[in-house]
Amino acid sequence: MSVRIDRIFERCRAEGRPALIVYVTVGCPAPAESPELIDRLIAAGADIIELGVPFSDPMADGPVIQQAGQTALNAGTEFSEVLKIAAGVRQRHPETGLVLFSYYNVLFSHGLERLGGELRDIGVDGILAVDLPLEERDEFFPVCERFGLDLIPLVSPATSPERAKRITAGCRGFVYYITVRGVTGVRTSLPPELAGELEEMRRILPLPVAAGFGISTPEMARSAGVHADAVVVGSAVMKRVLERDSNGAVELIARIAEALR
Repeated sequence: MSVRIDRIFERCRAEGRPALIVYVTVGCPAPAESPELIDRLIAAGADIIELGVPFSDPMADGPVIQQAGQTALNAGTEFSEVLKIAAGVRQRHPETGLVLFSYYNVLFSHGLERLGGELRDIGVDGILAVDLPLEERDEFFPVCERFGLDLIPLVSPATSPERAKRITAGCRGFVYYITVRGVTGVRTSLPPELAGELEEMRRILPLPVAAGFGISTPEMARSAGVHADAVVVGSAVMKRVLERDSNGAVELIARIAEALR
């Protein structure tokens, strides 16, 4: 299990605020630019970085992350480059949480045992395999356990409380709660029932609850953060990166971090 992620949530609770998790498509707009962007986002207030692995068929993602992934692939980003960038981030930021965010086919093709050893050696804390359902994770869960990696579970508004308990059983780190029905993307508002859903998940689940999908402004982050242990921001950051506005992406994270504090 990742002691680092546990400590991050302990620190944030002591500071009276939710953690800030920031998703970055590694290699967008080019592999050489990702390290500096991630460094700046951490300096702006990100507690945990989700290292998004570019994939050619990202079925859970909206147009922004799809475009970011394709941009990274067009720039020649390979999985080995993602791991290399992750290793550099870990060396420079020993206290920041790092979660590999990927579709399962990429992980399976790389080799699960090989991947587990590499991530352990790099210092990655966990893996979020976005399209890996509960019923299909028996071969992957033991690998994560063996190499000390948190397998981050996902639940959504369509997940019953009973299934949410089954999904999160044995998992560590945090649970990613998908705030909206649909794919990732920038939205102008969050569902009015979200507050109650998040509170229910926090009541029945054994892990910190992170709210993600659609959070794009400091106001939305603050609203979700009242009812969650962490807030995830992704598309809003990558939209600015695609617009070649990395300063805007960093400024957004700084404003969200301040809003959460």
